Amino acid sequence: MAVVLGTRPEIVKLARVVRGLGDRGRIVYTGQHYDDNLSGSHFRGMGLPEPSVRLTGIGGVPRGRQIGAMISAISDGFEADPPRAVVVQGDTNSTSAGAQAAQYCGIPVIHVEAGLRSRDRAMPEEINRQVVGVLADLHCAPTTVAAGHLLAEGVPAERIQVTGNTIVEVVADSLPSPEASRALLRRYGVAEDGFVLVTLHRPENTDDPQRLRLILAELAGLGLPVLFPVHPRTLHCAERYGLARQLAALGAVDPVGHAEFLGLARYARLLISDSGGVQEECTVLKKPLIVLRNSSERPEAIEAGFATLLRPGPEIGRVARALIADPALPERLAARPSPYGDGSASERIVELTLALAGGPARVRVPHTSPAPSGVRANRRAAADAAAPVASPVPSP
Repeated sequence: MAVVLGTRPEIVKLARVVRGLGDRGRIVYTGQHYDDNLSGSHFRGMGLPEPSVRLTGIGGVPRGRQIGAMISAISDGFEADPPRAVVVQGDTNSTSAGAQAAQYCGIPVIHVEAGLRSRDRAMPEEINRQVVGVLADLHCAPTTVAAGHLLAEGVPAERIQVTGNTIVEVVADSLPSPEASRALLRRYGVAEDGFVLVTLHRPENTDDPQRLRLILAELAGLGLPVLFPVHPRTLHCAERYGLARQLAALGAVDPVGHAEFLGLARYARLLISDSGGVQEECTVLKKPLIVLRNSSERPEAIEAGFATLLRPGPEIGRVARALIADPALPERLAARPSPYGDGSASERIVELTLALAGGPARVRVPHTSPAPSGVRANRRAAADAAAPVASPVPSP
């Protein structure tokens, strides 16, 4: 089996899957995140082997050329040494390219974190999600909401498995101890429950100078210190737009590793981010999050009360200060379960991958979803909401 990945979130979320496949799997690394701070160190930090294939010349080029180059290079590798199945994760350009290359070579595709939808076609990830949704042979949906999206689009129910989201076990594996987390606070000069942790990297926020200026101004007025690990894209844009001084005044620091971020987030009063992964992690850490985005493909975190979706504007400061000032909020969030499963998603995905590839699975893999009643309920809901796809189309 081949696991195609190219970004930090993919490395983090697929770590247990890669380890579970062991010598039956190999990593194809596209180099989409070409900065070692974003990807290279994560192979080492997650205890993963070096990739069997490592593409070059991919990172930093325009999207169309990037995806085209990845498809060509990955296809060449698959034709020379075809795997029995290909695993892709999420919604990156690497995900789309890996799925397309596999399909063109006649290799089954397993899509991890399948079925997320924002219905916002201005979001590049939404196009990637929809492309892979057409190509995948097995859709590992993190929730029944995601499974419902796939059913509404005509994906046969037997191709959908509700596995949970691997983020639950990733947090359990990566979260530093309380002592190590408090040592991080001391290193960065912030107090437990006394700072706001911020990440920002999406083009909709960083590539618009007025929007970025507004966000930085709102963060400066929260009434608590801000700790801001700065993504290279954000730093570049701030320097380009003359906002470097405002950024530096907000506790800007170099990017941190995933475990470090979790350790800091554990004791932050509030999280503010435009990241997709942080929307999931906040539900495991039981932390309030403001999502600075036009739209979200993860409504579960919002509906569960962990996240608040905001377009950048004056309401950022108002909402943030209200969350900071709510003394009962930590206790309320601590009592709420994460909507992303029980921490066994990676194990389920490994078993499903082995079964689809025809290899020996350690346990019998059910033909139906691990949560069949949830899928059936979503199938009925999809039929009610979208009559043209009331009945899934037959498998081709």
